[in-house]
Amino acid sequence: MDEIIILGIVGSLRKDAYNRFALKAAQELVPDGAVLSLVELHGIPVFDQDSEMAMPAAVLEFKQRILAADAILFATPEYNYSVSGVLKNAIDWASRPYGESAWAGKPAAVMGASTGSLGTARAQYHLRQILVTLDMPVVNKPEVMMDNAALRFDAGGRLTDEPTRQHIQTLLGALVRLAKNSPRGKGQAT
Repeated sequence: MDEIIILGIVGSLRKDAYNRFALKAAQELVPDGAVLSLVELHGIPVFDQDSEMAMPAAVLEFKQRILAADAILFATPEYNYSVSGVLKNAIDWASRPYGESAWAGKPAAVMGASTGSLGTARAQYHLRQILVTLDMPVVNKPEVMMDNAALRFDAGGRLTDEPTRQHIQTLLGALVRLAKNSPRGKGQAT
């Protein structure tokens, strides 16, 4: 198989989001034979089913990035015990119109960072529920839930916590294995 292309989705719009920093750390830790590129959710409008047949350019570009990837790595913050509205909105857009979901069959992994003590546990569980309905095979272990994120990153946003770096590396290895064993070929829509 050619190089595995992983698309890292930043679930926050904040410039200095810990989840963006976590994905940048993951770019340094990706296994040989794989590459991780990031996608931001800026510019994706609020989902409007009346517009799904003539999707906005930002949504079309987002869907194309998903379709071109072999696997997805979600980095989600936790807002009010769940995923951020911006992440859920982007997921909804890319699943539409009905029967043309960019997600179906796409291997995925989930991680998240938060300043709280549960490290996005509730958001990740909600995201996993969403991924079930999208028919995405998901890496189950390890679970990468970075609590007290302010202590894990330095002032420049570099992940300095070695055990967390090792967990992310293990997660990426599992995601690459899942992608290699997935019947879903690159760029195939279901």
